[in-house]
Amino acid sequence: MHLDVHHLRDFYYRSQLGRAAQKGLRDQLVTRWGPVRGLTIAGYGFAVPLLRPFLAQATRVIGLMPAPQGVMHWPADGDNHSVLVDEARWPLANDSVDRLAMLHGLETSDHPLALLDEAHRVLAPQGRALIIVPNRSGLWSSRDATPFGFGRPYSRGQIERLLEECGFVPTGHSAALFFPPSGRRFWLRWARGLERLGRRSVPERLGGVLIVEAIRRDTAPTRPGLKAEARRPLRVLEGVPHGGALPAWRKLDGE
Repeated sequence: MHLDVHHLRDFYYRSQLGRAAQKGLRDQLVTRWGPVRGLTIAGYGFAVPLLRPFLAQATRVIGLMPAPQGVMHWPADGDNHSVLVDEARWPLANDSVDRLAMLHGLETSDHPLALLDEAHRVLAPQGRALIIVPNRSGLWSSRDATPFGFGRPYSRGQIERLLEECGFVPTGHSAALFFPPSGRRFWLRWARGLERLGRRSVPERLGGVLIVEAIRRDTAPTRPGLKAEARRPLRVLEGVPHGGALPAWRKLDGE
């Protein structure tokens, strides 16, 4: 279940709680990635609130927004850097992205394996992906007053196993959003202090979200079974007498 882009925009840009959440997540992203001059950066889902610091540094910054969610112009005060995409077909070349952030993308995806396969395809050999998902044991995933209360929350073991299945190697992990998902002034006043305290001394399982950083393996993931997209139907009727008529799959090819 994808949230509407307007709901996400209103939370992150028009509510004090959303701005506090944006600050907590973005600080960790900036710290982990460091200098990005000359790099290509992409964000999938609704990751654009985290990418603004990189606009002046990176060679290219792209916001990939899934079709069921919708797209908006970003940044609001400059040239557009966002594009509407199918979750498993991004308009990016192989090995073209140096840094990839995923926020409100994986937990709401109908096809998480296909989504991560696409992330694997576009990530450069030395690239790094940062996946942010609601924490199964955290407060934020249990309340639907914020976008983190929608979709499938994960434990750290679950998200790392999923990444490994799709050809990634987890290289680091942390948590964020240690303050309650409340818009009350008291909690908002203490949000930054609680966030700093949480990163230093609070167990990850108490954070509202899990952050897992990963690099891709050299070989693409292979799994048994059919690909999600079949370019031609199976030719199961070939060889069956059909009185001169074309089999159904050939008729469809010409349409």
